[in-house]
Amino acid sequence: MEFIYQQQILDHFKNPRHKGELAGAKITHCEDNVTCGDTICMYEKNGHYSFTGTGCAISQASASMLLEKIAHDKMTTAQIAMLTTHDILDLVKIPLSPNRLKCALLALETLQKTI
Repeated sequence: MEFIYQQQILDHFKNPRHKGELAGAKITHCEDNVTCGDTICMYEKNGHYSFTGTGCAISQASASMLLEKIAHDKMTTAQIAMLTTHDILDLVKIPLSPNRLKCALLALETLQKTI
């Protein structure tokens, strides 16, 4: 079963959803993971979100998967603010080392600072 989730991560890494600068974004915030060099910038405009960034498959895929969930569930800023590490682990669905967990959480941390 873990293989299926690894494939999902690779799919989001190779074919990210919601990636690219959001034209006319009112809010932008960028964060870096100094441990491994991953970067993510989040953009918001009228309740729509996108991201740009570089880094490992985990950091980039988790950003794609997170924004896909937010769009699908039509989450409000209050709901986004309440997301936790557990929510990201539910999206990724594979065991992560402490360093990889930092990669996966970069998107959530950046998004929550964006809102």
